Amino acid sequence: MCTIYDAVFQPIEVNKTSIRDSTPAIRENGEPLIKIGEEHSRIFIKPIYYHQKIPNSLQAIYLRQSVYERLTQALLLLSKNYSLILYDGYRPFQVQQFLFTSFSKQIAQRFPHFTEQEIVKKTLKFVAFPSVDHAHFAPHLTGGAIDVTLGDLDGNALNLGTAFDEISEKSATRYFEQHPEEDWEACVHRRLLYNCMTMVGFTNYSEEWWHYDFNNVSWARRVGAQEASYGAVEAIIQDNNVKEFRFL
Repeated sequence: MCTIYDAVFQPIEVNKTSIRDSTPAIRENGEPLIKIGEEHSRIFIKPIYYHQKIPNSLQAIYLRQSVYERLTQALLLLSKNYSLILYDGYRPFQVQQFLFTSFSKQIAQRFPHFTEQEIVKKTLKFVAFPSVDHAHFAPHLTGGAIDVTLGDLDGNALNLGTAFDEISEKSATRYFEQHPEEDWEACVHRRLLYNCMTMVGFTNYSEEWWHYDFNNVSWARRVGAQEASYGAVEAIIQDNNVKEFRFL
């Protein structure tokens, strides 16, 4: 008999969820963005793009209410010596634009033989195009996407095999399932993160071990849902905080 404790250590499987060919409809449920504090002793807030001094980045993490509730549920599946560290949640459009341009430049420098089309294709593997179009908008614009890692009780990030946002094949969620001899500790930590998150309803973007979605179009495509409940959100940013927001 498999216990919850055993389940979070299970290998990360291929294609656990289906992928919809068509774009799911959006039926915005109006769930607000909320500012996540550090009131939970095992959730740490480290807004990475603010620390990198990216213009218009947020000095706090903002998520839809249900996303935060599921994070607290995910923690219940982990033993009490683990924490979750939040790097990014809702991401303003301007930050998405900055990241796309920045990643494109890095890839062009690293792969000088790439054509412009190849640069865009490689960039899209690691950062969504900055669009608010229904069919193609970036997941982080919805407040339903989160970048998260596993930590200890002091908020120190554990070894998951690569740095956050690392442009590497090793960033793919299942990389160490296929190459466990390279870093068994990272393999186990990725299993813990993946299983605790997916067991409470999140889906993972397979090219990034840190990225999870709930209730947005990316999530709906993976679970085969006809509708997503979270559309894009436009925010007015003041002093690196969300002053106001509206649903697009």
